[in-house]
Amino acid sequence: MMPSDLWQEDYRGKKVLVTGHTGFKGAWLSLWLCELGARVTGFSLEDWANDRLFKLAGLSARLTDERGDISDAKRLEEVVSKHQPEIVFHLAAQPLVRESYWDPVKTFRTNVMGTVHVLECMRKSEALRAGVIVTSDKCYRNQEREKGYRESDELGGHDPYSASKAGAELIVHSYDQSFFRGTGKMIASARAGNNLGGGDYAKDRLVPDSIAALAGGREIEIRNPDAVRPWQHVLEPLRGYLWLGAKLLNREEAFAQAWNFGPGQESVVPVSKVIELIIRYWGGGRWRSVESPRDWHESKLLQLDISKAVRELGWRPRWTIEQVIEKTVEWYKNVGAGDAYALCVRQIKEYMRA
Repeated sequence: MMPSDLWQEDYRGKKVLVTGHTGFKGAWLSLWLCELGARVTGFSLEDWANDRLFKLAGLSARLTDERGDISDAKRLEEVVSKHQPEIVFHLAAQPLVRESYWDPVKTFRTNVMGTVHVLECMRKSEALRAGVIVTSDKCYRNQEREKGYRESDELGGHDPYSASKAGAELIVHSYDQSFFRGTGKMIASARAGNNLGGGDYAKDRLVPDSIAALAGGREIEIRNPDAVRPWQHVLEPLRGYLWLGAKLLNREEAFAQAWNFGPGQESVVPVSKVIELIIRYWGGGRWRSVESPRDWHESKLLQLDISKAVRELGWRPRWTIEQVIEKTVEWYKNVGAGDAYALCVRQIKEYMRA
C-alpha cells in the first residue's frame, strides 16, 4: 500500500524535471506531481501531436514549461543548469512502432541518444541525483511465449522502436555501472506498455482511434484483433514510477535497477476484448477487422512478469481491465463538460482509494 501522504512528504517542494511532459503519460505524471506539491519543470518539443491533454488541463500555468528537442544536448543542459532539478523522469520519446518503420533514424536519435543526453546531464549536474528512465515492455526480445518476461530476460527488438528501447536499457545499465554506482546518484529503468486512459489522442493507437470512430458514428477498424497485450490504466505505471523515484531520492540504492510495471494476468487479453469493452461502456458501436499481410510486423503476444515489483517494491496493479476501460471511456465522455484538470485529479483520487 502506497498512501498519498507519503508521496507528499517525498515530493513536496522537490525540483522535478519531466521530459516529454506534454505527451499522454508525461501530462498525467506532471499533473500528479503538481498535486503532490512538487516544483515541476517540463521539457518537450515545441510542437507535439499528442499534447491535447496538456493543453486541456492547462498545465502550462501550473509548471515551468521549457521547450526543446531531447536530441539537442546543449539545450537540455541549459534547462538542467537553469532549474537544478533533483530528480528526472525521462519520458520523452518517439513512441510509435509504425512510425519507427517510416522514420527509423529519428526513432534511434530520439530514443537512444536522447537517453544518453539525459544521463550526461545527470552525470555533470551536482543537483540531479536521481533518475527514472522510462522505456517499454517492447525492449525484450519477444519470443511470442505465454510466460511473462522478467527484468533479467534478454533484450532485443524486431522493429526499430523496440530495438531503440532495448538500446536505451543498455545505456542505462552502462551509465549506472560506469558512473553512478556508489556515488550517491541513482538511476532505474521502468518498463511498461499499452497504457490506456483519458487524454490520449495519438494516431495509430487503439483507444484514440476507437473513440474517434465511435464519436463520429463510424465502425472501429482493427488491424490486429487477436494480438494479446498487457493492458493497464496509465495511473498504474505512473504510481510505480513515483514510488520508485521516492526510493531513489531517499538514496535506497537497492532500487536502482530495472522494473516491470504491468497488469495482473486477468488484464492480459486480446485487442478484440478491449474493443468490446470500449463499445459496452460507450453505449454502442461496431468494429471490423482490417488485417493485411502487408502491414508492418507486430508481435502477437507480449506480457510482463511483475513479481519483482510486487515482492520488492510493494507495488501491485489496482484496477481490473473492466475498470480500466470504464474509467478511460468515462474520461472521454466527460472531458467536454468541464475542467480537464479537475477530471484527472478526480480519477487519481478514485484510483488511490481503490
